[in-house]
Amino acid sequence: MRDPKKAPPSRGGVERQVRADARRNLDALLEAAKEAFATSGVDAPAREIADKAGVGVGTLYRHFPQRADLIVAVVRNEVDACAEAASAIAAEFDPGEALARWVQRYVGLLGTKRGLAAALHSGDPAYKSLPDYFLERVQPALQALLDAAALSGEIRADVDATELLFAIARLCAPDPHDGGPEPARRMAALLVDGLRYGAQSKPPSPSKKRR
Repeated sequence: MRDPKKAPPSRGGVERQVRADARRNLDALLEAAKEAFATSGVDAPAREIADKAGVGVGTLYRHFPQRADLIVAVVRNEVDACAEAASAIAAEFDPGEALARWVQRYVGLLGTKRGLAAALHSGDPAYKSLPDYFLERVQPALQALLDAAALSGEIRADVDATELLFAIARLCAPDPHDGGPEPARRMAALLVDGLRYGAQSKPPSPSKKRR
């Protein structure tokens, strides 16, 4: 029983806690769905996803009434994380190294989408907005990295971010004979190395901390 001498929790505080709990549940569901889709496909049972997230099936359906809603949310969440990683990487590494590292992060994003390819290319109108969303979030992130690397003289200055995104995506197209993601990572690294041809050399900027 609550001590009557103590003030009851403010309504705002309770609401903030509810929102925080809902956010944690949502984050857990998106991570669990990503893992389940990678191992069991997009038709992974709702119970499997909910159990991985540590929530009830009702919570899953409350956030995502349709399977397509969950797939779209997973893709958008991964796209957002990839785009937002660009500034963090740029803050830690020299421009050329930051570009190379982010490209590998992008290759990882494409690997996630590969597991969802059948659904995303099914013609379901629920996925219609995803290509535009992808470009709106990822293209500016890559362009900023390219501009910084070109300004530092580490790559050529005529590289278009959209063209590079699609070039890397083609390199990462599924190959039934490959042994996993490593061939795509190697090819993407070679492509980035090729951007250094024709660069206008400038004195190197002070090195950022490397890990």
